[in-house]
Amino acid sequence: MAGHSKFANIKHKKAKNDATHGKVFTRLGREIAVAVKAGGADPASNARLRDVIAKAKASNMANDTIERSIKKASGAENGDDYESITYEGYGPSGVAIIVTTLTDNRNRAAANVRSAFTKGGGNMGTTGCVSFMFEEKGLIMVERSVGIDEDELMMIALDAGAMDFEASDEGFEIFTSPESFSAVREALEQTGVEMISAEVTRIAQASARIDSEDDIKKMKKLLALLDEEDDVQDVYHNWENEE
Repeated sequence: MAGHSKFANIKHKKAKNDATHGKVFTRLGREIAVAVKAGGADPASNARLRDVIAKAKASNMANDTIERSIKKASGAENGDDYESITYEGYGPSGVAIIVTTLTDNRNRAAANVRSAFTKGGGNMGTTGCVSFMFEEKGLIMVERSVGIDEDELMMIALDAGAMDFEASDEGFEIFTSPESFSAVREALEQTGVEMISAEVTRIAQASARIDSEDDIKKMKKLLALLDEEDDVQDVYHNWENEE
């Protein structure tokens, strides 16, 4: 779990997000809709919604766009009804992959995810086939450029319930349990700390290498195809040499 690789990956991911804001914001809008339906439109009484709002802000989603999404989701005539479905499988060279979706058509989602696996040289597996290789954790990332003192940041995080704190040349990674994520994130927010990423994610417990150039091309194609799918929310994998 090298700090450099995770910071490099999140910057790469954010750079791609900047180029495809429409798709990213659509996905965030779905998460907001599900959160509002589950716990109401008031962030003060809906921790899940507060977390999604923080994730949206870290992805540079404007406040007025967030507010419109909440208003739309809470409207009496809102007919969006999304179902959360997780798929698991293997990519080229045995790379473990988890795909989470929010969809209003489970047959379409399953068919499209399966097609992406097949076209990318992988295969979709059964539930549980790779999930044991990942651990669900809250992960908050803060760049050193924000200027906060390392010891101060660490104490704020640990006092709020963080499990671990890692520092690198590029910044700080704060790990939490899924249950304590909201409390830690809100403690940092209250001190004005700017986060480049804040979400509950799945972290691989062991990495997989791809040495074949052909398999690397297939893996990139698989990830690209999944990224193009409207139903797909997040993709987790243990490929350690992703560019």
